[in-house]
Amino acid sequence: MNTNGDGEEGRARPLSPAEAGDHAAVIDGLTAAIGSTVVGTAETARLALVAMLCQGHILIEDVPGVGKTRLARALAACVGGDHRRVQFTPDLLPSDLTGVNVFNQATREFDFHAGPVFANVVVADEINRAAPKTQAALLEVMEEGLVTVDGVRYVVPDPFLIVATQNPVELDGTYRLPEAQLDRFLMRLSLGYPDSEAEFAIMRSTGLPEPETLNGAADAQDLARVRAAAGRVHVADSVYGYIRAIAESTRGHSRLRLGLSPRATAALAGAARAYAVARGRTYVIPEDVQRLAAPVWAHRLVLTPEALVSGRSELDVLDEVLAGVAAPQPEQAVNR
Repeated sequence: MNTNGDGEEGRARPLSPAEAGDHAAVIDGLTAAIGSTVVGTAETARLALVAMLCQGHILIEDVPGVGKTRLARALAACVGGDHRRVQFTPDLLPSDLTGVNVFNQATREFDFHAGPVFANVVVADEINRAAPKTQAALLEVMEEGLVTVDGVRYVVPDPFLIVATQNPVELDGTYRLPEAQLDRFLMRLSLGYPDSEAEFAIMRSTGLPEPETLNGAADAQDLARVRAAAGRVHVADSVYGYIRAIAESTRGHSRLRLGLSPRATAALAGAARAYAVARGRTYVIPEDVQRLAAPVWAHRLVLTPEALVSGRSELDVLDEVLAGVAAPQPEQAVNR
């Protein structure tokens, strides 16, 4: 998706309200479909679908038993195409993901046997249980859509999406994801505990449909049209300036060792376009930026040791930064 904005908008036909409404209906239908198998996750599912529209990878982080893996499976099934699930363990090797060359005695040549990353959607379950060497094998494919094995590059299918899960509480036998890899994830999402109504629904249920029953719930052409429409969403210069002002405030913040990069600002601008379409709008408003700041930006921030000792979190600092940057007025956001 083009996140540069002005040049593309100058060439593309502006998105009409009717078109935006039709595209929002597609996202609403997918959100409802996921909600039929993962109860109480409507807003998280919507954000995950926004990330998919941006062709961005998703990290779902939460405590055990709240439905992380089930949501990842539902997302993979919804988009159709080929999807694989990999259970990450400490003994998982890079070649277990990318594939390996096997000697063919009949042809006297090596044949490449593709690994599970050669799928449209890869569910990486408990990704932080794999050793750093295996995690590093994902860097190239997440950024470039390529896998290099024995000096030969192979292209993964298009679209390509990784939906990873991790448990932030149980640290025994886990390896912290490096900042370089965290930066490859467009969003980090959390399900949280369900509210009372959702938990009652879970307890009363005699058996929810398996996520795989959603296979093909989304028509590939419909998703492609929604993705293309997101590129035609209007983003005013005042909103671009708002995004940059927030990012700039993190770069010299006393509680941060690492602030937001230009990749992070471009990622949020692109996600805001997709979120606006998902909400049936033809333009991005400051509230979109504020809603997406935590899932798109929080995992890219690195706290200072002093902030960690004082019990501060990335979300605390981000909330502080957002409160200190004035948002543009609504009429400025829609001004073309």
